Amino acid sequence: MPELHEPDRSSARSRQFDDELVGLDPDDPEAQAFAAHLDRMQCDRPAFTVEGYLDGVRDFADSANRAEGERRWAAVLVVLLLLGVAAYLVGDALLFVLVTWL
Repeated sequence: MPELHEPDRSSARSRQFDDELVGLDPDDPEAQAFAAHLDRMQCDRPAFTVEGYLDGVRDFADSANRAEGERRWAAVLVVLLLLGVAAYLVGDALLFVLVTWL
């Protein structure tokens, strides 16, 4: 299933070849990757909605999957820290509920 913010390479070429990448070969894999990068950078969507927040999470996951080496480990560490904080907060809330009701 193609991403909403990335062009479908099977049916249409990126509009970047008409606007920014004039003169480059649209069939070149490196040019296609750069056009996809430009499409991601120029994507304009609302940031202060649930959909905007979910798109931000998807962008983080996509960039973490593309990362290599130290950047990938840093992304894994950020995710683990967020999960640890969420687990602590849920546990603290459950403890509060149990102590209050018992």
